[in-house]
Amino acid sequence: MELRHLRYFVAVAAHGSFNRAAEILHLTQPALSRQVKDLEEELDVPLLVRGQNTVKLTEAGELFYEEAREVLVRADEAVKRVRGETRSETLSVGYAPSVVTGIMPAALEKFQSATPRVRIELADLSSREINELAHDGRLDLVISLGVSVTKGISGFQWTELRRLQPVLVMPETHSLAKLKRIPLGRLGGLPLIGLAKDNYPEYAPHVRGILKPFGVSPRFVSFVNDSLSTLFTELEAHRAAAILTEGIAGVMPRTLVIRPFAQMLPSALVMIGLPASRITNASSKPRRFWPTTAEPTTKSSVSQSERRKVWSWNNRRKFAVPTKLACC
Repeated sequence: MELRHLRYFVAVAAHGSFNRAAEILHLTQPALSRQVKDLEEELDVPLLVRGQNTVKLTEAGELFYEEAREVLVRADEAVKRVRGETRSETLSVGYAPSVVTGIMPAALEKFQSATPRVRIELADLSSREINELAHDGRLDLVISLGVSVTKGISGFQWTELRRLQPVLVMPETHSLAKLKRIPLGRLGGLPLIGLAKDNYPEYAPHVRGILKPFGVSPRFVSFVNDSLSTLFTELEAHRAAAILTEGIAGVMPRTLVIRPFAQMLPSALVMIGLPASRITNASSKPRRFWPTTAEPTTKSSVSQSERRKVWSWNNRRKFAVPTKLACC
């Protein structure tokens, strides 16, 4: 018995006619009838009751028809999987755009090339949205500032991806834009616009925390509860400034500039997290997808002098644990 015998029988049973089934299968009616007859002889049981113009299934034929259809469906799915014609996984990635600038495009290209059957769904989210979706089990991968997620999301394994320095963002016409570096003392009384606690609950406490050792208390005159694009608009409209991280340079408009601080502030950790349920044995020799210092990316890539770690995936149904690679 071969698969073609099952296909011929299923076609005849579905259409209730040898003539119609023969047309669909591009066979002659006598040839199709002979193939189905061979199947019945091999099974040693009649499957069809043949009329003058129609055919009906016997009791055994009805049972065999259901089984044959399931076998054909499984066979077709197996062929598609082997040919890579189906996508067996969806990877939902929640990320903060300012922390993946310069590395996301290259990583996605490598990942899709190695795992063509995995469909990637990207979501640009606030820290609150990342926490909520991760808690609901709707994110497979999270990339965000460590202060935003590592304490708020349980059941994830976290690995450091990179570090970003705090910077001052302002319109190019701002009075401080002419400076190459901003002394922290100049922040005293400077109008700042921040990210509101509804969507970014960690922002204001974190900024106050990193400035406190220097005796600086930030003066927030407004908080934006929407996206970064709204923050950029507010900065330009009020000629104000904002304390963000250097990764913001890749997503902000050209009318804004960034300046590093004269004193060294604690860097912000960018973490990459994966649910523990998706983690496989670390000894499975996963592939690397995030760029390393040995693999330069485009001009918009992060500097090779930045300390960063590398996330590794393999191309199986599950994804490998993060693998730390030392770079300098």
